Amino acid sequence: MVRSTSIGDLRVLLADDLCDNTINMETRGRSKRLRGVVGICVLLALTGIIYFGYFCPDHVCALTNRDVKESTRIAEGLVQGNTILTTLGTLDNEKNSIVNVHPLFKLQSVQGSLGYEDIFNNDTFQFDVNANDVMVFLHIQKTGGTLFGKHLVRDLDLQRPCSCQRRKKRCYCFRPNRDEHWLFSRYSTGWKCGLHADWTELTNCVDSELNKIESDTIKRRYFYITIIRDPVARYLSEFRHVQRGATWKGARHWCGGALGNILSCYNGPNWQGVTLEEFMACPTNLASNRQTRMLADLSLIGCYNSSLSNAERDYIMLESAKRNLQFMPFFMLTEYQKVGQYSFEETFGMRFAVAFEQHNATQSAATMATLTSRQLDEVKKLNKLDLQLYEFAKDLAMQRFRRLRDKDPSFVQRFQHLGELPSRQSATEFNWDSVIEDTTDND
Repeated sequence: MVRSTSIGDLRVLLADDLCDNTINMETRGRSKRLRGVVGICVLLALTGIIYFGYFCPDHVCALTNRDVKESTRIAEGLVQGNTILTTLGTLDNEKNSIVNVHPLFKLQSVQGSLGYEDIFNNDTFQFDVNANDVMVFLHIQKTGGTLFGKHLVRDLDLQRPCSCQRRKKRCYCFRPNRDEHWLFSRYSTGWKCGLHADWTELTNCVDSELNKIESDTIKRRYFYITIIRDPVARYLSEFRHVQRGATWKGARHWCGGALGNILSCYNGPNWQGVTLEEFMACPTNLASNRQTRMLADLSLIGCYNSSLSNAERDYIMLESAKRNLQFMPFFMLTEYQKVGQYSFEETFGMRFAVAFEQHNATQSAATMATLTSRQLDEVKKLNKLDLQLYEFAKDLAMQRFRRLRDKDPSFVQRFQHLGELPSRQSATEFNWDSVIEDTTDND
């Protein structure tokens, strides 16, 4: 009886083991099938990303027809979903950056614009003043833009030089064969898109304004250029400028079809006599991170009434500014005047009749020497985005300079004799920090 029971128990145990093995085999089979389905989904997702990043047509992927809320919603989704939360790598690997291939950062809103790669990869490219090419100067406050703007209208060696009117801050820069503008800047067309218009304003305004001026709808090619300055020096220069009584009340801050509603830091006509502590303490002071904000597409963050967190807004704004700067066919650094002049001349095939001079003894330098370590740390904290942008810009500018230099068999001779043109002798002398009237008027 005992033997019979043992054999029965053994049979039951064997049956249980067989059942367990069968269940395990079925589970493993289902796991393999599930992994296969997941693998296919991942493959399809990656294929979709690659397609939309590289091959999606402009009229399908462009953000230009979406309103500000839609752009903000997309930006929020990207940040929260960790889709683009990767930093730009080295310049040599920048084409692999997700930021560079994602439709959010494509520059399809800049209709008719040519970027750096469009120019550099085209051996036959030339900026054609006789055709429909237009240079657009994005002038950021206290970067040396006033001096550079005067170089553009006074010192370029042109077939038809700009005609500058005495006692007027305006020059007519027309094409050799007709009265159409090839330069859109403060000293040529005036502040047609607003006082110190930024990227967001210019890219949505320039074409329509030129159509109004010239009473004609022309298909133009646009080339955006700008100047970047060391953020601490620029911020202190703006502080001293405002302290002397300068304002930019004429600035519109147009974005998303509306004017920016920004609280003023002061009561009265200006902020004359402001201390550095007061200047830094105002939370709505646009001097902080000005360069990043003016180069970014602000519609991506909901303009000046963003619903994003500070971290999300700052990240998107900085990456957008980097991408737009990278797209520009030319920008220069205030601290590298000769490099900037050479790069401009080689990029556009135009020559200046004067050599750019390096002015390092500015009022901002004098102010910096008086700062305490705590004040300097606070200035850097307030301009943390601009500091990152400047490092990116410096690396990119030097990389472009080296590419131009390596293509130029006469580089040494050219670089040593910048501004030396036998046909013209001119000089434009200007102090970056001394003139207030050039930045307060809205003509």
